Amino acid sequence: MLNIDELKFDEKGLIPAIVIDAKSKKLLTLAYMNKESLKISMEKGLTCFWSRSRQELWLKGETSGNYQHIVSITADCDKDALEILVEKDGPACHLGNESCFADNVVYQSEDLHEFSLEGLLKLIEGRKIEKKEGSYTTYLFEKGLDKILKKVGEESTEVIVAAKNNDKAETIYEISDLTYHVLVLMIQMGISIEDIHDELASRHVIDHKVKQEKMTK
Repeated sequence: MLNIDELKFDEKGLIPAIVIDAKSKKLLTLAYMNKESLKISMEKGLTCFWSRSRQELWLKGETSGNYQHIVSITADCDKDALEILVEKDGPACHLGNESCFADNVVYQSEDLHEFSLEGLLKLIEGRKIEKKEGSYTTYLFEKGLDKILKKVGEESTEVIVAAKNNDKAETIYEISDLTYHVLVLMIQMGISIEDIHDELASRHVIDHKVKQEKMTK
């Protein structure tokens, strides 16, 4: 029986939780728990984490329906990390992938250096055209513009919180989330990378002229 009081939480009251698929033994995600989220997880039999960016409890699957049913929770020898075996109802990653690691769409290319926003945009577009069951991206398109806009707003807030905390790694993570959701919005509205490129190019010229006018006054 896991004794919460024996666990070693860090200075922020958190402990890393490594989530693994009980059947395939595949690594699904790395998240963090505090005492409250761990208690909820044990009581409900569902993974509940602590969101460091939003500073709130996060019951996995509450929004997407992709709940993770806990099979076991084991502390490591130092009691400062947890291994959680789960049986999942759907993808572990909010991008619609089975794992937040190897299956992440950003890294499907054999050559990581070949990754591009255009390529990711094309993958997202494919999820709208050919709907994939259990895909988070397909879920967003099915819910429509209001849901997509809600997520863009939420991810923008998370970027601000992470940056305000001066956490570079977390800020990079949250900017990546925001970028993904903005790309989903672009596909939903029929906006291309070229449209953005042209707008930025024209804006650069305008800003340059405005700057010159201010300097001559």
